[in-house]
Order: sequence, then C-alpha cells, then structure tokens
Amino acid sequence: MATTQHYLWASGHFILLLASFRYYLGWVTFKAVPTWWFKASFTGALISYAITPQPNLAYVKRALTDENVQYFLLALYWFSSRTPIAITLLPYMIFSLFHALTFTRTTLFPQFLPPGPPASAGGPPGPHPLAKRLQAWVKANYDTAMKLVAYTELVVFVRVFLGAITFQNAIIAPLLYVHFLRQRYYQSAFTRNAIATTTSLIDKYITKANNPIVSQVYDKIKMLVQRWGGSGIIEPQPTPANARR
Repeated sequence: MATTQHYLWASGHFILLLASFRYYLGWVTFKAVPTWWFKASFTGALISYAITPQPNLAYVKRALTDENVQYFLLALYWFSSRTPIAITLLPYMIFSLFHALTFTRTTLFPQFLPPGPPASAGGPPGPHPLAKRLQAWVKANYDTAMKLVAYTELVVFVRVFLGAITFQNAIIAPLLYVHFLRQRYYQSAFTRNAIATTTSLIDKYITKANNPIVSQVYDKIKMLVQRWGGSGIIEPQPTPANARR
C-alpha cells in the first residue's frame, strides 16, 4: 500500500507535468506566460526529488553520487534562476511522465478499476486491461525517452553556454551544468551514447572541413575535456533496482 511519502512524491510529478505543460503551451504559441508556471514546475520537481539531509560526512559523500540528489540540486538552481530557460524543463517532464504513469497504473488504477481476469484458471485476478496496456506502453517507450533526455541535456548545455556568452543567463550556469553532465556521463549509458554519437558527428564535420587550424584547436579542446572529465570523478554507487536509469 502506498505511503504518505509515496503520494507526496507522486504529487510532485503531477504538479510538474501540469505546470510545465501550461508553460510550454504558452511558449510554443508565442504567448506571454507568467514566470510563476516555470517556478511551479520546478516546485513539483523539488517535491519529488526532495532529500532528507543527515549531519554526517558519510551521508554527504553518498548524496553526491545519487542521481536524485543531482537532479534535485539542478532543479533548485533552475528554480532560483532569474531568467526561465524553457528547455530545462523537458528532461524533468519526461521523467515525471513515466513516474506518473507508473504510479497511476500501480496505485490509482487498483482503487478505481476492477481487476482483470486471472492469468490461469483458479489463479488470482490480474490487472485491468487498461493497466496492462499502460505498462506495455511504458516498457516499449522507456529507452527511447531516456535517449531523448540524454540528447536534450546536451542541448541544454549548448543553450546555457551560448546564453552565458550573450549574457542571457548567468555565467555560472554552464559551469554548473557541465559538472552535472560529467557525473551523468559516468552514471548513465544513455548519456555516454549521446556524447559518443555527438562527438563522432563533430569529428566527421571537422575532418570534412579540412581546416588544419580548426582541427588543431578542436583536438586540443577535446584532449583537455577528456583529461578534465576523467580526473577526480566521483564513482557512482551501485544503482538500486527501482532507480530511474
């Protein structure tokens, strides 16, 4: 049976979905949308990814390797930012969609829908057919959604990097976000694949351009990034069975 904490966790995901949908609806139709909707979306994220700190070093060390903590801290930064950046909501929306659907299937449906027929004669009742279809959809689309999240997070970095150069967002934003991506690289196979694919495309473009100066600059930047990315990384802890990825 779901606990109060579980319902609170789910409420955060539903708040995020509803508020972000309203924000994006105005954004894509070029209508003025109050910043309140953006902050409401990340309020939902903060509720869902909330952490309970403990006053000891061991907890802090574990927390730094926990992806829920990383997304919580990132949500806190976006929530406190002066200028909303619409695309930063998309990864959270995708996560919340799958969490909300799973919560609906496992917790809400059994309360409102009758059970389905048993899988075998004399066996216990099975889930309602609608719950089965929802579970099948989630399972079939999960990997694709996680790939979309990984590529979107790379786009977010490009957005905040260019935003820092053009003074559209804080200079610290790309610095914080690249550290976030660095940790995601070591924790998520989807992120590693997205970075590898993107790097391969850039390599092909640079080779095709056949410009020695550009190639030398690119190779040096690539070498520095690789050295930085592999130094002092916090090794992730084993991922629990019910973790997001």
